[in-house]
This record gives sequence, structure tokens and C-alpha cells, in this order.
Amino acid sequence: MTHVPTIALNNGVEIPQLGFGVYQVPPEDTADVVGTALEVGYRHIDTAQMYGNEKGVGEAVAKSGIDRSEIFVTSKLNNGFHRRDDALRAFDGTLEALGFEQLDLFLIHWPLPGIDVDYVETWKAMEEIYASGRCRAIGVSNFNPHHLRRLFAESGTRPAVNQIEVHPYLAQDDVRAFDADHEIVTEAWSPIAQGKVLGDPAITAIAERLGRTPAQVVLRWHVQRGDVVFPKSVTRERIEQNFALFDFELGTEDMAAITGLDRGERTGPDPDSFNYIPG
Repeated sequence: MTHVPTIALNNGVEIPQLGFGVYQVPPEDTADVVGTALEVGYRHIDTAQMYGNEKGVGEAVAKSGIDRSEIFVTSKLNNGFHRRDDALRAFDGTLEALGFEQLDLFLIHWPLPGIDVDYVETWKAMEEIYASGRCRAIGVSNFNPHHLRRLFAESGTRPAVNQIEVHPYLAQDDVRAFDADHEIVTEAWSPIAQGKVLGDPAITAIAERLGRTPAQVVLRWHVQRGDVVFPKSVTRERIEQNFALFDFELGTEDMAAITGLDRGERTGPDPDSFNYIPG
């Protein structure tokens, strides 16, 4: 079995550096797809309330025969539940959907700076959830440094994780450096920019030279930069390929060439202006 490195969060909890994402996996397919990922060797699953597929993740974990303590599961708070009481109820719903007594990591999905609920209030609800012992760690997603500074100033718990969009066209070195300086682990969503980077000549040249797929090269770049990454796929072949990252390394020049592709190009929304709440 391939050994996936773990990273220690700022409260001592260990998180596997490679995980499996289920964004846009249809709820009716989630149990089978996650079951395949667990068979391949993944032990870290990333879901969210807004994905609508927490139940399938829980079913896959239950059916896997793997001890619950060996599988790290993350979920994220729905944008519509930022008020304290709503957030607490929503977390109860996540545990119920997953069939768990304890979640490994729970994140505020977006800061939503323009809505009528301050994300600091939401974070204080997250602190209550953490204090209850029903979640091993809490964090945020899509927070920029100025959002994080407010949490530092107005609360007592530093986020364990900041999950942000990161890929070769959006290297996010400023946010990553801020996170590192404050003992916050960076997680990379959209790690291959929804496939946009896979045809880049710099990446395909490295892949051809190393006998690897372009996706493997990009995911290895993430791993060597020290971020947690969770590719997503519904096909077994790609699920297996995306897991095969620990028997090769990128050289310094290759790492620099990929980082040099940064052009500040997002595939998703800008956290400073995104205020979407599901209807």
C-alpha cells in the first residue's frame, strides 16, 4: 500500500496530504465513487453540505470495512447557514448525513463578506462545535489574509486549515505564505484548474520526459510545495493515476517552471466579492 504523508495541523491532528474530492459527484454515484477511492488507498475524503453528497460519503466509509479512525473526512458549512444557531443545526445535519459521531474537519465554505451575517459570528459558532468534541479540527475555505486577521483579532481559535483555489495558473503564493506564517495548513481546490493547465507545453514536456501524466506532474507540484491536495474523478483509472504521486519527484527546475506559469487566473469566484447563498 502506498504511504501518503500526513501534515500536522496546529492542534496536533494529522491530515493526509493527498485526499479525494467529491465536488460535482452526483449524490446517487457518490457511494460507489468514494468506495473505489478507498479501495485504491485514499484515506482522506473532502465533501461539503452544498455538494449534496455527504450521505454517499458516509455510506462508502461504512461499507469499506476500514476502521473509521483511519479515514479523514472533511465537510463545509452551507453558505445559507452562517448565523450561529443555523450553523450549529447544520453541523448536526452533517453528522447525521454521514452517520458519524465525530467529524475530522469542518470548514466555513466562504467568507461571504457582503451578506448580513458577519463571518466572525460564524467562526464563533465553529469554535462551539470544536469545543463540543464532535469535530477534531475547524478551519476556513476561500479566506484571504484580511479575513483571517479579523478572526485572529476577534476570536480565540486559529483556523487549522485554509482551503483555497490553487493551481499553476493561480499559485497563490501570498496567501500560502500568510497561512504558513500563522501555522495554518493550505489546501488546494481546483488543483488542475478544471483541466485547463493539462495542455500547457511546460507541463506536457515535463510529463513526457518523466513518463507521467500531466495531472500527475501538477499534483506532484502541489505535494512538493507542501499543500494538501484532493483531485477528483469518477473513473477508476484516473483515481488510480492521481494516487500514484509518491514514487517520483520533480526537480528544482521543473518546480520553478510550473510555478512560473502563475498568471493570477481563477477558475472560481473571487472571495472578496462572492456572496452566493443557495435558494
